[in-house]
Amino acid sequence: MAKYERLKIGRGYISGYCSIFLSILALGGMLCFRYPERLTTPEFREIYTGESMATLITAVVIGAFFFALLSLILSKRIKLAAIGAGLSGIAVLLGAFGVEGRSVEKTSWHIGLDWLLLDLLLMAVIFVPLELFFPKRNQQSRFHEEWRTDLVYFAISHLFIQFFGVVTQKPAMLFFGWIGLDKIHAWVADLPFILGLLLAFFATDLFQYWAHRIFHNHVYLWRFHSVHHSTQNMDWLAGSRTHFIDIFFTRAMTFVPLYILGFSQPVFNAYIIFIAVHAVLIHSNVRINFGFLKYIFTTPQYHHWHHCEDPKYYGKNFASIFPFIDWIFGTYYLPGKEWPAGTGVREAEYPKGFVKQSIYPFTKSPFDSNLNMDEQSDR
Repeated sequence: MAKYERLKIGRGYISGYCSIFLSILALGGMLCFRYPERLTTPEFREIYTGESMATLITAVVIGAFFFALLSLILSKRIKLAAIGAGLSGIAVLLGAFGVEGRSVEKTSWHIGLDWLLLDLLLMAVIFVPLELFFPKRNQQSRFHEEWRTDLVYFAISHLFIQFFGVVTQKPAMLFFGWIGLDKIHAWVADLPFILGLLLAFFATDLFQYWAHRIFHNHVYLWRFHSVHHSTQNMDWLAGSRTHFIDIFFTRAMTFVPLYILGFSQPVFNAYIIFIAVHAVLIHSNVRINFGFLKYIFTTPQYHHWHHCEDPKYYGKNFASIFPFIDWIFGTYYLPGKEWPAGTGVREAEYPKGFVKQSIYPFTKSPFDSNLNMDEQSDR
């Protein structure tokens, strides 16, 4: 297959990569079972059971073997099939077909490998088929030149979920912890589920709108946020490309209304699940129009305009969930069924790779850009 050529059904490559992907997930799952204190998230463990994860690992291994066989039949090449089958075989040798959960002691620190694996599996199951069968950019390859960079961002944001969570919660606790919020928490927690969920959506989106807009309107903060906008290949991994300074500030602002209002646990869990899926959706390479829903919730078309590389459309569509927030503050833009011609930043030598992009905002002068100051301040 030519480099970065779009995958096509029937050649055996898709099934081969699926086999390798599933086998890697199975191996990661086995590590979680062996070292749950350090590699799993205490809050997340309360949602699933050891038995359900054991069943899932078994299904994943069987799926990896199936796709390895399918790849071999379709392509007549053994490389991808051998890698997938080999890694799956290692998972079986480690006990994938007989793994059992056990009680887990709470520790002072952990890495969220379980969260990474489960979210990666869920997002891939949902969005890989959507981008394969309903792509907006037909010639965009799944394995474009920067897909590894985006995968690194995805992995780090999940693995260090404890660290990001603690750091981003501190500002809300520091500034609002002294206020007596018990009555507010009780009132919000007693709201009907749907009303509570809509309130959570609106409150967090309003705070995030202004946090997002501040990063666009201030040239020094834009250096950090430009990392997120640097992708020229919008897909389901692209939304993960976010500088850690950007993550800290934006998540901290989002956590403020969650902390002040004190939503019930079912509402909070539903909010987290929705945001996890929706954030991936709006960055994905999917041409689905969504009908009238695109005027109620943000869609890929809506958010792709926010990432448009043409300076004429900078400063539009900051809302993450509700387009009407942009409408209220004069930043709404949705031209019928039209999509932007391209995405990215107009900087000829923007760095490639996670490490270079992480240090770039600290070393790059905001004035050393082919965007003039008026254009930058309008982003």
